[in-house]
Amino acid sequence: MIRCIAIDDEPLALKQIEVYIKKVPFLELVALCHDALEGIRVIEREHVDLMFVDINMPDLNGMDFVKSLSQRPYIIFTTAYSEYAVDGYKVEAVDYLLKPFSFNDLFAAVSKVKKRIDKEDEIQTSGDVDYIFIKCDYKTVRVNLSDIVYIEGMSEYVKVFVEGEDKPLMPLLSMKKIEETLPANVFVRVHKSFIVNVSKIKYISRMRITLAEDVIVPISEGYKTRLGQYISDKTLGL
Repeated sequence: MIRCIAIDDEPLALKQIEVYIKKVPFLELVALCHDALEGIRVIEREHVDLMFVDINMPDLNGMDFVKSLSQRPYIIFTTAYSEYAVDGYKVEAVDYLLKPFSFNDLFAAVSKVKKRIDKEDEIQTSGDVDYIFIKCDYKTVRVNLSDIVYIEGMSEYVKVFVEGEDKPLMPLLSMKKIEETLPANVFVRVHKSFIVNVSKIKYISRMRITLAEDVIVPISEGYKTRLGQYISDKTLGL
């Protein structure tokens, strides 16, 4: 079951989403929230896989709420304003439902989430964490962790760049899932769209990392502290 919450300051809209959610057999409604602050309290105490989030809400709008989350569930935005669509995809939202939307619209959106979650189960880690198996292009590929240079997140999949390979592997996975799967003592997320193998770092300068083969990856403000904590014990000099 996909555990979800809905956040909307309009009672009628919230009720309609509740009716739709209860019709979907693979969704479990955890909570209905009347504003983003209530949503924050719910996700702090409950496991949530998916959030339906209205954008235009008082105090804290839905877009800023989602941006504030360090670990995001899957997001489906619901709003009456089409101009927010581009911003929605910038925060890796799965879909954007323009009010008023039908049950079929919602079902199509949540089916995308289900497909992603089902695909995420297709990445497997070995018991000794020396390699992983990744399913893509109708085959299962064994990849040594030591050969992965970096990972780039796209809208619905990730690119896994492997040393010595001309093209990246492109499984249908979220950045969150692959970050949770990879060992944290080897791989560090440095940007919402990038995870790097720290053993492949050549040098770091001005919020950029230069990796093997002179690949340059940006460091974002939200992740630089995590990278700094990782390398501080291994850094010499002033």
